Amino acid sequence: MKEFKRHLVTAALPYANGPVHIGHLAGNFLPADIYVRYLRAKKEDVKFICGTDEHGVPITIRAMKEGVSPQEIVDRFYKIIDDSLRQMGISFDIFSRTSKQIHHETSQAFFTTLYEKGLFEERESEQFFDEEKQLFLADRYITGTCPKCGNPGAYGDQCEKCGSSLSPEELIEPKSALSNSVPVKKVTKHWYLPLQNYEPWLKQGLLEGHPEWKNNVYGQCKSWIDSGLHARAMTRDSNRGVKVPIEGAEGKVLYVWFDAPIGYISATKELTAQWSDYWCQEDTKLVHFLGKDNIVFHCIIFPAMLKAHGGFVLPDNVPANEFLNIEGEKVSTSRNWAVWVDEYVKDFPDMQDAMRYTLCANMPENKDNDFTWKDFQERNNSELVSILGNFVNRAFVLMHKLCGGKVPPFHMEHKDEKDDALFEKIVATKKSIEGSIENYRFREGLFSVIDLAREGNKYLQDKEPWKKGDDQISIDNCLHMCLQLCANLAIYMNPFLPFTATKLCRMMKVMDRMLEWENGASLKLLQKGYPLNPPALLFRKVEDEEIAVQKEKLSAGSKQLTVDSKQLAVDNGQLAGGEEQSSQISALKSQINFEDFDKIDLRVATIIAAEKVAKADKLLKLTLDMGFETRTVVSGIALHYAPEEIIGKQVSVVANLAPRKMKGIESNGMILMAENAEGKLIFISPAAGAMNGSSVK
Repeated sequence: MKEFKRHLVTAALPYANGPVHIGHLAGNFLPADIYVRYLRAKKEDVKFICGTDEHGVPITIRAMKEGVSPQEIVDRFYKIIDDSLRQMGISFDIFSRTSKQIHHETSQAFFTTLYEKGLFEERESEQFFDEEKQLFLADRYITGTCPKCGNPGAYGDQCEKCGSSLSPEELIEPKSALSNSVPVKKVTKHWYLPLQNYEPWLKQGLLEGHPEWKNNVYGQCKSWIDSGLHARAMTRDSNRGVKVPIEGAEGKVLYVWFDAPIGYISATKELTAQWSDYWCQEDTKLVHFLGKDNIVFHCIIFPAMLKAHGGFVLPDNVPANEFLNIEGEKVSTSRNWAVWVDEYVKDFPDMQDAMRYTLCANMPENKDNDFTWKDFQERNNSELVSILGNFVNRAFVLMHKLCGGKVPPFHMEHKDEKDDALFEKIVATKKSIEGSIENYRFREGLFSVIDLAREGNKYLQDKEPWKKGDDQISIDNCLHMCLQLCANLAIYMNPFLPFTATKLCRMMKVMDRMLEWENGASLKLLQKGYPLNPPALLFRKVEDEEIAVQKEKLSAGSKQLTVDSKQLAVDNGQLAGGEEQSSQISALKSQINFEDFDKIDLRVATIIAAEKVAKADKLLKLTLDMGFETRTVVSGIALHYAPEEIIGKQVSVVANLAPRKMKGIESNGMILMAENAEGKLIFISPAAGAMNGSSVK
């Protein structure tokens, strides 16, 4: 096996036209982070590179829909994406942007080298043109029906439903995404990279040289190559992007899939003056993490570009993942069927590792997999809380109770076969995790960690130190082994659950350098007599109410975006058949009689106190002056209002609603709210001068 001096790891650049969702995490960010954290723990020389792709057509389309500049879009979402990923512990060495000058210069220099080598084919061709917008249409500006699967929303370069690579000419009934009009053909000039010239090398030198690549990667690339490669345009007609740096190319920019992967190079340049060590030395191991929709670009087009340029390392592996579905359905950003990372970290602060654990356990390594909120709850409560957290907590509680809060000694002359078996399991687990991570089987590695914690619980239960009475030797040996296991678990879990590993280090009063991989499989991590901190719960349970809220949020978000999309279409004159704007409003519920309505007792009240409910980011505890009494109502409005800004607000209340306990607080009523165009909840307030306690009729 080839020895590498350094490692260069990339995660696919997300478009800066929206926030990232958990599908992005499971697809490439999380596996890349696990891999990098493991390499760092082994003291390997590694750089973790990523950034936002800010020249993609979806950015321009979103900007046009919102009536703002593309720069406003990318500035907004760069910050959201960067913050979201860092809060989830994705530990990039740099998270850059393709709009930076260093990227434009690097991409232009790359193109110029290929141009001066005479490697491009200059061609005139007819391309789609939007007469209404007076613009040539990049492939992504063209939509239509996929000829292979019938998806009516396919793009001119790819069908995201079946994964097929397409050209605009293949689409059935193509339309401009900018005006919804039927585009015409118009002559334009572009520079093409003849991929067919690199076909033998791609097949023999790259693909056949890596039989260890995943089946999905190998199979997709082989299918492309066996079908015959063709020249592909590396420039586009556009006023936004990296300008083509040659004469006669006015109004042209580099194809986004030419400049985007060069973003890995420019970001490395930005990171370190020694960038060429990572990109140009043969003893660098380059690994691309990405989703299956990006396989072709990273395994055929980008390697062909690097080969054509010369002097760059080529990918050693491209461990692409399949897709993660949500609640049995494909992720759809267009209808808001997604779990957004920035919203998750707000709804579940300090629970990053619970999501990392669930996504890793369900990582779509070989086939599409599914995320459900119920599975998230069960894995958190049944595995993290009840197995891993339970073992650590029991070990610390018993150590403080039976050993005075200090690491007890181990009496070697009294060790038994259970002690030996536990140590053998610790050693075997380290080797198992190494093999799993180094072969990109992250689920398998995670399960090895939880299995070891499960083994610790069994060992503790078998030993029963709480029943040993005055047999301090047996107590010492058992708890010494358990505490050493806790230390080893911290090392092993660190690539997967870094927040928990750090928390456990604080409990053990050790420095983070204990997490270095070489320290694993040892029974000398904690010295006898060393005082440890009191136990702190590593994880908390997730309640049924929280899961119900998330499922409702997912469903409601999907419905709301459908409404918003229709409004946007109306604003842009894009609704066919003169569809009425009233379709934005949800359908009426089934008819009721006056007697049904008369059962509801609506009253005027004033909010006289408000406070946040502990461990429930969406709930406020409100104290209401009802005129005839004071009562407590728990309301899910904390994401829309701070407590201090609603004191004195007069509201309408359903006063005869049956009491309901929420987070241990009895709620006696419900505040009436509506939703504005931005999705913010607003109060249904009575007219000025209404008296507290008076009926709303």
